[in-house]
Amino acid sequence: MSVELHLPDLPEVPISLGPVRGAPRRERLAWHLRVRAVLSASLPLLLMALLALASWWLVKNSPRGAVEAEDKPVSSDPDYTMNQFALERFAADGRLKLRIEGARMKHFPATDRFEIEGALISAIAEDGRITHASAKRAIGNGDGSEVQLLGGAEVTSTDASGEPVLMRSEFLHAFLVTERVKSHLPVLVRVGASELRGDGLDYDHGAGRLDLQGSVRARLAPRAAVPAKAASR
Repeated sequence: MSVELHLPDLPEVPISLGPVRGAPRRERLAWHLRVRAVLSASLPLLLMALLALASWWLVKNSPRGAVEAEDKPVSSDPDYTMNQFALERFAADGRLKLRIEGARMKHFPATDRFEIEGALISAIAEDGRITHASAKRAIGNGDGSEVQLLGGAEVTSTDASGEPVLMRSEFLHAFLVTERVKSHLPVLVRVGASELRGDGLDYDHGAGRLDLQGSVRARLAPRAAVPAKAASR
């Protein structure tokens, strides 16, 4: 009896026992050629990295814009100082309307206010009437329309009838445009030959009103007699 055995087909596995004799040999590139090939392949990446670095440098070193300069907080220190000065302001028609003199002035940009030592101020109204103000120290706004007088403060002007008016206190708040003077400290007021004292003051030239607060004392001078008209002959 005969028996047949059938074995499954086995995959062919290539086996290399070394270089085949007679096969062509691959040439190895020189080192400088290999470096050139690597650089050629990586050149786009290097260019992108250089562009990114240049953009970062420009942003880092570019000057700040005007908006950033405006956002910078204004210094509380004075931006300029003047000694033995005199400033004059004129109206649109060329008329002198304000003159400020003093021994020393400081301007503060944060509040646009000035401080004056030994202040002498003259305000000229449209009708030519002059109001004088003086004090050891004065604090005012940039356009000079409002002035706080401190220490030996004095304001002199004329009332609606033309009589001289003097106001004296350790503090007077003068509004030169609206022609008003206020104070919360004791004041002395002289109108012509009359003298008044009070614990506070509110003077409004436009309304022709003088209000004294608190305890008020007055010494009123008699009015001058009106001369009678000479009788016709």
